[in-house]
Amino acid sequence: MRRLSLVVGAVAALAASGASAQSVNLTGTYRCIEMCRNGLMGSPAYITQNGENFNLTMETGESYRAWPDWNAPASRIWIDDRDESAVYSPDGIRIQFDDGRVWQRDFGPPPVVVYRR
Repeated sequence: MRRLSLVVGAVAALAASGASAQSVNLTGTYRCIEMCRNGLMGSPAYITQNGENFNLTMETGESYRAWPDWNAPASRIWIDDRDESAVYSPDGIRIQFDDGRVWQRDFGPPPVVVYRR
């Protein structure tokens, strides 16, 4: 009976950690920097994250829904309508799609520095 309790506890712990494996918020504006579709190098792309679900707007303007890839939920997202996944860096700065496209987070222009005399 004790072994059964341990097994049930271990399974519950693994299930809980899999559900909360997403540790980085990918919401933001990105720029396509490599292998961009239709030659749209530098075009903006957007991700909006709501819990474990994602809304992606590609550099071409196409919109897709995505969610954590079951195979690697802490580092990949799955875009079902494109039958494609993408791996993201641990800090959420870069995303590389299976087709070779790379997005990099766009933080906007640097702040203006004002010097006073």
